Amino acid sequence: MIHGLKEKKLKVIPDERGRLMEILRSDDPDFQKFGQVYVTTTYPGVIKAWHLHRKQTDHICCVQGMIKLVVYDSRKDSPTYREINRFMIGIHHPALVRIPPGVYHGWMCVSPEEAVVVNTPTELYNYDNPDEERLDPHGEEIPYDWKRRDG
Repeated sequence: MIHGLKEKKLKVIPDERGRLMEILRSDDPDFQKFGQVYVTTTYPGVIKAWHLHRKQTDHICCVQGMIKLVVYDSRKDSPTYREINRFMIGIHHPALVRIPPGVYHGWMCVSPEEAVVVNTPTELYNYDNPDEERLDPHGEEIPYDWKRRDG
């Protein structure tokens, strides 16, 4: 697994009224700090990639639908430099993935319905000077093919 990356399996607690699922708690061993929480959606088959942050850590959780979350370690001083990790997360596999600074990431909605993703980054979004670098999801910089893998 990419150095600094972590997947936390999430527990869904059902009762006769519905379900509850804790995503991130301030007493979690890996909790750093709170910046903000936001929700983003992705339509079926759409790719939202690649982006990287220099300061913030992201905490990604898909709460509706399913996404293929792909992470690429671009940190030259990392023991996992150029490693790629892939996670299938969402309604059928609830998990929280912590993505450290300096690591490119993105996802593709693989469910037939829109995916709803919650992110809890450690930093506030700075509208005047965003902590974000972007690459083309189909560019040559990251050796990943977004096509579905059958078999």
